[in-house]
Amino acid sequence: MSVDRVIHSALLGGEADSWVAFDGGAVAARGSGQGWRELAPRDAVDAENGCLAPGFVDIHGHGGGGASYDDGADAIRLARATHLAHGTTRAVLSLVTASIDDLVRRVGVVADLAGSDPTILGSHLEGPFLDPAHKGAHTESLLRAPDAASVDRLLEAGRGTIRQVTLAPELPGALEAVRRLVAAGVAVAVGHTDADADAARRAFDAGATIVTHAFNAMRGIHHRAPGPVVAGLRDQRVTLELIADGVHVDLDLIAVAFDAAPGRIALVTDAMAAAGASDGRYRLGGLAVTVHDGVARLVEGGSIAGSTLTQDAALRLVTSAGVPLPSALRALTATPATAVGRPDLGRLDVGSPADAVLLDDALRVRRVWVGGAAA
Repeated sequence: MSVDRVIHSALLGGEADSWVAFDGGAVAARGSGQGWRELAPRDAVDAENGCLAPGFVDIHGHGGGGASYDDGADAIRLARATHLAHGTTRAVLSLVTASIDDLVRRVGVVADLAGSDPTILGSHLEGPFLDPAHKGAHTESLLRAPDAASVDRLLEAGRGTIRQVTLAPELPGALEAVRRLVAAGVAVAVGHTDADADAARRAFDAGATIVTHAFNAMRGIHHRAPGPVVAGLRDQRVTLELIADGVHVDLDLIAVAFDAAPGRIALVTDAMAAAGASDGRYRLGGLAVTVHDGVARLVEGGSIAGSTLTQDAALRLVTSAGVPLPSALRALTATPATAVGRPDLGRLDVGSPADAVLLDDALRVRRVWVGGAAA
């Protein structure tokens, strides 16, 4: 047997001196020691005892490298290249609130790209079905309650590539929209909401399975009013997104969330155009944003406007807060992939897509592979 590539002398799944073989774009074999030599690889990569992880999967990000996913195919390619260099091998492209007509066009662009670029998993509509009082960096005048006609237009434009929709479940028609979206294969997320714990539970019972950037743009945890985060933490059906940049949520609280919901935390970037770029002036969904010391805020009102985070940086930050490396890696890989209906991704099992990230001792990205090919 001969394979395309072997990466050997790696720390893989906590086991030292491990190796993984790629062939035909998939994981062909894995093991430890010198057994890889029998596979006669056409290319052998010495990991030099670095940590080999599955490729990262970001299910909530808006751009990077100076470009936004809302701004067309060229901008999407530039932003994706930025995050790929930081280990994000597959991504759901998040689109901010816009008119239904604009969203139909943007969802169509993502659908076209997803047909030719397997690293693009589809789109995430973060709006317009959001609560105005928890709008964050969304244009208030464009927010609206979900209606069947709009939901159907968006689903048709997505051609099966809408992976996630964030909505506020307390809005009129929201629970009906949850059921319609879930029936179409979309993961529905509770977010940008004034929902209390009971309203969040009703959304989960209707089929919602994600909490969008938990703790942010929603009610907080109070000892007599636990809110949607506690409802999500206690529901085994629910995955909770967290933005681990140290700005959106305190890192100690993130560590607590990992303990409270093992295997159900998804580390997302919520990155806007300034990720991987310089401080300065940007726009997010038509709103003016200023980035200073890597923190993005709206010019008007000062609300946090996404992040400048990359997933490798999130890994370093949460492990520095005491989250075990295997748990942190799962939150960047298998958990988010499964949350949006791609359980084949985010793992290095035999038969899985050959997406991998090689990290050094400081958890910085050394090399990236997508479908077995060097990125």
